[in-house]
This record gives sequence, C-alpha cells and structure tokens, in this order.
Amino acid sequence: MATQEQYRELARQLSATAAIQRDLGRALPADCPPASAIVLMVLNRHGEMRMSKLAELLSIDMSVTSRHAAHVAERGWIDRQPDPQDKRSRLLRINARGRSLLDEVADRYTEVLAHYLSDWSDADLGQLNTLLARLRGSFGDCRARPSPFAAPPPRAPAADLAAAPAPPTAVPAPAPDPGPAPAPGPDPAPGVEPDPGPPPSADDDTTRTPAKR
Repeated sequence: MATQEQYRELARQLSATAAIQRDLGRALPADCPPASAIVLMVLNRHGEMRMSKLAELLSIDMSVTSRHAAHVAERGWIDRQPDPQDKRSRLLRINARGRSLLDEVADRYTEVLAHYLSDWSDADLGQLNTLLARLRGSFGDCRARPSPFAAPPPRAPAADLAAAPAPPTAVPAPAPDPGPAPAPGPDPAPGVEPDPGPPPSADDDTTRTPAKR
C-alpha cells in the first residue's frame, strides 16, 4: 500500500504538469485558444448537443460556455441549428472545418510531445498512457458528483447575525444632582404675621381695573 509521502510526491508531480499544459497550449493556432480546442474535442467525442449539455460536460458556467461556443462558431468550426424540440435552444455540432482543425491540433500536440520525450522508449510511453488512463478511471466522472474534500460553503448572513451576541442593554444616565437645597429663612416671631411684601403697583397689569366704556 502506498505511503502518505508517495501521495504527496504524486500531488507535487501533478501540480507541475500545468507547465506541460502551457507548452502544449502555445503550439495551438493563434485564433484557437485551449478552451476552444476543448470545446471542439467534446463536440467531436459526444456529438450534437445543447449548450446546457456542453456546459455540464465542461463543468463551467453557462455564460462562459456561451462565450466559448460563440468563439468557435464565429470562426466556422461548429454549426448552430434550432432545436426542433425547443425553439428557444440551439443544437451545437462540429463541422468539417472543426474536424480539420482538430487534426491540426493533434499533429501539433504530437510534435511537441515527440520533441520533449524523444529519449523515452515505447515501453515507457505505453506505461505512462496506461497509468494515466488508470488515474482517470480511479477518479471517475468528476462532473457527476461533488468532491468530498470541497471546503464547506460560508454561512448565510442571517445565520451570522443570529449567532452574533446581542448588544448590551443601554443603561439610562443618572439625573443631574440638583445640589444642596436652599436653607429655609428665619421663622417669624410668635404673634407677628409674615411680611407680605410691597403693595402692588398701579401699573401692575394683574391689578389694573378695566376702563369703563
């Protein structure tokens, strides 16, 4: 049974194959980026299909698939025909020009691989092809199932709000201190009425008698 270190080394080797993919991509015609070549390969392998099926096989968003399909259609590599079962949809089909381009792509890929693997024996290449096919078979159809190692999606904002601690209850501010109460005046002497103050003035509105008309 393989050890964890062997799996780590395999992961490093597979990550390094991105450079190989870039070199193969540079061998493509100038107006055929790798994504367009993959679209043509899928249509050539699986035949006529709707845009939604192509997006499923490519495992990409519909809007991205639509852009790739438009690119190859504008260059005359595929045909787009109305779907007889759904007039709103179109069926995508690779045509003779698209197959001719795929033959050119295969020849360019072969030339690049033959250049870099010229010192490999037929047995080495055969073993590599066998192991790569076995690797793909072990993973199966990755489009048909979610990865068991995918990171969990982030929590919804509502859940975050519910989990957040409640804000502290506001405490009413204390009333301002009125200060010491004024000292009471001296009590009047026994038998003496308190001074009511000066008599009201004649100009005081509260005592003025309305003039007779």
